[in-house]
Amino acid sequence: MASSYQSLSHRVRALGFSVLDKSLGVTVAGALGLVRLFDRVWISDRFAAFLRFVGPWLREHRIGRANLVAAYPEKSPEEIEQILRGVWDNLGRVAAEFAHVDRLCEGDPEDRVFIDYTHGTAERFKRLRDHGKGALIFAGHLANWELPALLAAADGLDTLVLYRRPNLQAVADVIVGVREKHMGEMVPTSLGAPMRLARGLAENRNAAILVDQHYVRGVEVTFFGRRCMVNPLVAMLARETESAIHGTRVIRLPNGRFMADFTEPVPPVRDAEGKIDVQGTMQAITNVVEGWVREHPEQWLWLHRRWR
Repeated sequence: MASSYQSLSHRVRALGFSVLDKSLGVTVAGALGLVRLFDRVWISDRFAAFLRFVGPWLREHRIGRANLVAAYPEKSPEEIEQILRGVWDNLGRVAAEFAHVDRLCEGDPEDRVFIDYTHGTAERFKRLRDHGKGALIFAGHLANWELPALLAAADGLDTLVLYRRPNLQAVADVIVGVREKHMGEMVPTSLGAPMRLARGLAENRNAAILVDQHYVRGVEVTFFGRRCMVNPLVAMLARETESAIHGTRVIRLPNGRFMADFTEPVPPVRDAEGKIDVQGTMQAITNVVEGWVREHPEQWLWLHRRWR
C-alpha cells in the first residue's frame, strides 16, 4: 500500500513539474514576443532600471560584492557599489535585447547600424572566415555575450557554439530555438561535446566557447590574483588539432550601440616537447579575459561564484 502511494505521489509530482515547465515555456515565449513590440533601446532602458532597483536586494548582489572586494581591494565601498549597479544595468539590457537578437546585427556587414569595430577587427575576421581552416574562439560574459555569435553567423563564419542548456526543458526549448535561428549550430555541454567540436574543427569549422565560469573538473589558473578553476576545453582541442586560438568580445556603448573586438591569434604555451601545455594556455587565455574585465568591470557578470 505504501509503495502504491509513493508511486502515485511520484507521478503527481512529475505531472506537476511538467505542467509548470510547459507553463513557464509559454510565459517566456509570450514575454519575448511582448518585448519585441517595444523599441529596443527604450525597453532595455526600462529593464536596466528595474534590475538596478531590484538587484541589490538579491543574494547575487552579495556574491558580486564579495567578488569585487577580493578582486579590487583598493576600491572603496562606494566604487564597488557603483560597479555593481553597472552590472545589474547591463544584465537588464541583455535580457531585453534577447527578444531583439535578429535586429542587433542590422545593416551591411561593412556598416552595421548598431555595431562599430575596434581597429583591425574586421580584417582579422575576414581573414579567418576566408582562410578555410577552423579555429577556436573564446569569449566571456561581457556586455551582451550573445552578440559575438550573432555577428559570426550573420557574416558567414561557420561556427559550432558550445552552450549550457537551461534546466527547465520548455524554457530551454524557447531560448535555444531563438539562438539556433541566428547563431549557427548550438552544441549543448555533454560528454560528447568535445568530440563533436573536434570533428567540426577537422571539417574546417570553428568552435566558440565561453571560458570565464567555474568548472569543477577544470584546470587551475589565476584570475585577478586568485586561484580558480577553468574549463580546459579550448586548450585541449588546440593541443589535439593545432587550431589557432582567437578571443572575441563586445563592449557596450551609450545609446544602444556596441563595439566588437576580435583578437589576433593568442599564442599557446608549449611544453619541452613542443606540444601545447593545457594549463599554461588556459592561463594565457584567462589573462586576456582579465584584461577585458579590467577595462569595463561593470560589463562583466560578477554575480556568480567564480572563486570557490
